[in-house]
Amino acid sequence: MATGEKNSVPYGSWKSPITADIVSGSDKRLEGFNVDSHGHLIWLETRPAESGRAVLVKESGEDITPKDFNVRNTVHEYGGGSFGVSGDVLVFSNFDDQRLYKQTLTSSDSGPVPITPDYAGPHVRYADGVFDGRLNRYIAVREDHRGVDAKPTNEIVSVVLNDNTTEEPKVLISGNDFYAFPRMDLKGERLAWIEWSHPNMHWDKAELWVGYISESGDIEKRVVVAGGCHTLVESPTEPLWSSKGELFFITDRNTGFWNIYKWIEDKNEVLAIYSLNAEFTRPFWVFGNRCYDIIERKEESTIIACSYRQHGKSYLGVINQAKNSFCSVDIPFTYISNIVASGQILYIEGASSVLPTSLAKVILDDRMSNVVDFRIMWSSSSDIDKYIPYFSRPEFIEFPTDVAGQIAYAYFYPPCNPEYNGSQEEKPPLLLESHGGPTDEAHGTLNLSIQYWTSRGWAFVDVNYGGSTGYGRAYRERLLGKWGIVDINDCCSCAEYLVDEGKVDGKRLCITGCSAGGYTTLATLAFRDTFRAGASLFGVSQYATSI
Repeated sequence: MATGEKNSVPYGSWKSPITADIVSGSDKRLEGFNVDSHGHLIWLETRPAESGRAVLVKESGEDITPKDFNVRNTVHEYGGGSFGVSGDVLVFSNFDDQRLYKQTLTSSDSGPVPITPDYAGPHVRYADGVFDGRLNRYIAVREDHRGVDAKPTNEIVSVVLNDNTTEEPKVLISGNDFYAFPRMDLKGERLAWIEWSHPNMHWDKAELWVGYISESGDIEKRVVVAGGCHTLVESPTEPLWSSKGELFFITDRNTGFWNIYKWIEDKNEVLAIYSLNAEFTRPFWVFGNRCYDIIERKEESTIIACSYRQHGKSYLGVINQAKNSFCSVDIPFTYISNIVASGQILYIEGASSVLPTSLAKVILDDRMSNVVDFRIMWSSSSDIDKYIPYFSRPEFIEFPTDVAGQIAYAYFYPPCNPEYNGSQEEKPPLLLESHGGPTDEAHGTLNLSIQYWTSRGWAFVDVNYGGSTGYGRAYRERLLGKWGIVDINDCCSCAEYLVDEGKVDGKRLCITGCSAGGYTTLATLAFRDTFRAGASLFGVSQYATSI
């Protein structure tokens, strides 16, 4: 065989170096990151080799977390927002007992000490905490499972930062079903937070509140900033105070797209900072979402670094309030998760079709419009370059649904292997994935679980059926009251579209999905004849009709 000539072998029978062991060993995850008082990066990573233990790591690569600790909380079961840092003080949640611990970063001799009581088990959990420097305390969401009622209690509480004793946390805010994003202003005088109630999920309807803090540390007055109008359905999220005391947040009022707004305190009004038919955040499934941050520059008004998602791709944007300007900054990521600003340096979590989930250090120029330096600081799969020739690049596709004039979206991955071609007489088999959530989203980024199949001669399509996020409220609400209908129809429509386009073999269509996507898989196989086989991975097979 001539050099560079490929073997003509039936699709699905190709040999690939991307093995199951390679795929399972690449599942290191980033669970949050921040910057300490010296401007040094700290991140939280889970390690498959340590049974998924979550460890805080310094920018130098040195572990912060002692070996007998696991930094993870289980508030709302999914957790997130498991640590906070202020100055040289670190507070984190420990998985085994769910207590909060305080640790000093500057002293290697002082290990973590508990700052919440021992309840003889992981019955009380904490997440999404922030520091209150004025009153030397830590404010967090608490989920309390001590009651006899099966339903846990959610509250926002304050925890005294005391090395010597552990006190019962003080309840600051209670009475609603769910809380998130407690955020303190720089002076410690105002606390913003998000709350919502059954039967809503956060992305259905929520409220943003601000509470004024008394000298004793209690909330003495509160005002609803967004979500309190019964005629205006919105889901505000991600409140953030600037150093100047301005409150920013994201909501989807009026346009149906999550955009950035500012609170005008003296009028109790909100002002859109920049309007775009794009999503500037993602749905609240785990704590710790940080899709924008404020670049603090003393000589100018507030500058905001933000991510926004449009037509299946994420972009990095910079908003300058003083100049009333918005610009897009080019970086290698096509999906952006979280952003933390430290001066003109941005730390960005993201990925692309050839980059796995990564944490990058991005330095902007003085005009905040161009990248001076882009450097990967952490990667979920560091030893991956040797497999690049085997990577299938996704094609973003739009396909017609069973509703006339309506389209849905997906990422199509053709078979790819530098050593093989399929035979001319056949089309490749297709594996279709229905994502979980169901209000999650396929991102079109590097996923070795997908490349496992495409490098063996399978075509793969990752479907953003109606109900997926990333395309606005109207698209997300296609699934309301129609779970098991819209998702099934869209998955079948996608597969049929690819058959009609001549990209795949209509007699070899398979489907898979996890969690809610597993339910879609089971329902599709049970009620439709489109797919020949499927795999439901920890899929929902029975769900309650009432709470």
